[in-house]
This record gives sequence, structure tokens and C-alpha cells, in this order.
Amino acid sequence: MNLREVRDRIASVKSTQKITAAMKLVSAAKLRRAQTAIEGMSHYSDKLNGMLASFLGSGTGFTTELAVKRDCKRVAVIAVASDTGLCGTFNTNVINRVRAALDGYRASNIEVEVYAMGRKMHDAVKKLGYTPHEELMSQSSTPQYSEVAIVARNLMARFSDGAIDKVEVVYSHFKSAAKQEPVNEILLPVELKMAEADSQAAVDYIVEPGRDELLGALVPKVVEVKMQTALLDAVAAEHAARVLAMQIATDNATDLISELTLEYNKGRQQAITNELLDIMSGAGANR
Repeated sequence: MNLREVRDRIASVKSTQKITAAMKLVSAAKLRRAQTAIEGMSHYSDKLNGMLASFLGSGTGFTTELAVKRDCKRVAVIAVASDTGLCGTFNTNVINRVRAALDGYRASNIEVEVYAMGRKMHDAVKKLGYTPHEELMSQSSTPQYSEVAIVARNLMARFSDGAIDKVEVVYSHFKSAAKQEPVNEILLPVELKMAEADSQAAVDYIVEPGRDELLGALVPKVVEVKMQTALLDAVAAEHAARVLAMQIATDNATDLISELTLEYNKGRQQAITNELLDIMSGAGANR
């Protein structure tokens, strides 16, 4: 490249660097809000599960259709990714996880229906030959409990009626700002765990109108909260992945600018040297 091309390339990279740095700041702010949301929901979910475990451990004989395990003939998979890219391997990893799950069910002759959250997942599922439900598409950026609960209740009703035998959520779990891990989580059937006698969750509650009536209302609420928690977790993981990707892009731009600046300076120095040689040669010829 000549000096003008190098100079133009430096200006272009600097412009891109400003964009990636700005995107990093925006994603970092969204990540903080997402972390606050997931932390609040996680505390609520833990307390709710603790209450459920305590009630289950305080008596005997409670059963619910939502906990019935049966031969799996039809599965609902909730697959979660993002609407946009520029977040490293975030979407690729979770899409590969979903593909593996769907291929496994297909190999076992199990019928699958997919609920896609995020435009990237929606498009990927269609390429795999499925027609995804779109009830969660509007929840990809900021999942709203009222909307998510409607989908959860519909899935619970269909599970209770025997229309589906299993509900699985595939999403990226936010482990830290630097690590997001794709996971498969079973939403239905519900796993009922009893609190141990010496557990802090084993609290002797006074229940009105009755233990079974309260458990009948509590179990669906646990499913709704678990689904909302998973979706919030995925949103936090997306923003964390984008912060990391933009940081890497900004650092790479800095390195490239340094290399191009060095190349420009060398070229400029060589050009000046050539001009001096021409002047000196001309002066010598005139003598």
C-alpha cells in the first residue's frame, strides 16, 4: 500500500474502533441491568423452591399431573438465542446445542415442537426443518413475566392433557462476565424435592386453606418462575458475550492501528530519504 492508502486505512480502523468501544459501553450498561434482574429473580426462585420443598417434607401423599413421568413421544423445546449478532460465538454455541438435542429426539422417533426466542434461533430452527412457534419472539430483549407466564401455563395445560410429555429449555447460562455456557434444563415434568429434616428450608408453616391446595397453586408458579429465570439468564449471557466480543474487537483495532502507523512512518521515512538522495544526486551532477 502507498502512504495515502495506509493513512486512509488508519482513519477507517479508528472509526470502527470508536463504534466497537461505544457498543461495548452500551452492552455493559445492559449487562448490569440484566444482572440485577436475574439476581432478583434468582433470590425469589430460591425462596419459592425452599417453600415448596418444605411443604413437601411436612406431609405425605401429594401428587400433581405436572410431575408425572411418562414415555416420551412428543417434546416441546424452548430454544433461546439473540436477535442480533456481534456477540462472538454466543449464538453459534447455543444453536449447536439445540441442533444436537433436536437430532437426538429425531433419531429416537420423538416428535418435537420448538418455541424459538431470538431472531437468530428462529432462522436456525427453520433451516433445520422445523416450524417454530413465535409466542416468545417479542421477549428476546427484555422478557416480561406476564407474557412468559402465559406461554408456561399453555405448556403446563398441554402437558397435563398428555399433548406433550416433556418440556426442555436450551439456553446460554450466565456463569460470569467472561464465560457463558449452553445448558439443557428440564421444565416439565417437575422434579419434586422434599426438604431434609435438618434443612433450613424445612419450616413448619401454618397453611390455609390446606397444604394440598397451596401446593397445587405453588407448583405451577415454580414452573413459571423457572422459565422466566432461564430467559433472563440467557439475556444476561448475551450482553456479557457482546461486551467481551466488543472488547476484543477494540483491542484488535488498537493493535492494527499501531501496525499501520508503524508502516506509515516507515514509508514516510523512506520517501523523505529518497527525496534527499534525489536532491543530493542533483546537486552533485550540477557540480
